[in-house]
Amino acid sequence: MPSYEYKVVPAPRRGVKAKGARTVEERFAQALQATMNTLGAEGWEYQRSDTLPADERSGLTGRTTVFHNMLVFRRALPAQPVTAPDDAAQLAPPAIELTPPSPPPLIAQFRAAETDDDESDTASDDEDDDARNNDRYVAQ
Repeated sequence: MPSYEYKVVPAPRRGVKAKGARTVEERFAQALQATMNTLGAEGWEYQRSDTLPADERSGLTGRTTVFHNMLVFRRALPAQPVTAPDDAAQLAPPAIELTPPSPPPLIAQFRAAETDDDESDTASDDEDDDARNNDRYVAQ
């Protein structure tokens, strides 16, 4: 798909004097024709004419909406070559390793020590519970 660049210029407001142009409309047409021919010689293709609003200052604090006639031109940008990859492997995403990394040796040793401590804590907790229960029986 070709790419374009656009150029917007104000339409002429007044006609120009030209040989054979006697009326206001003929003079205006000559001014418009000259603008379009100048841009056409530079490679611009005429697209359309638009009337667009613009806010302008009126006095110190006021604003007024004014309408401007604009001419829109376009021209094709130079085609940029598209390079296709030679190999389908270039299109594939890099392989991702799905296995979780192993923890560093110090962390593994710490975790092993924690599990040993948890087992010994459970045994001592059971002994404490037995001692409390014995105290209850003696106190009654």
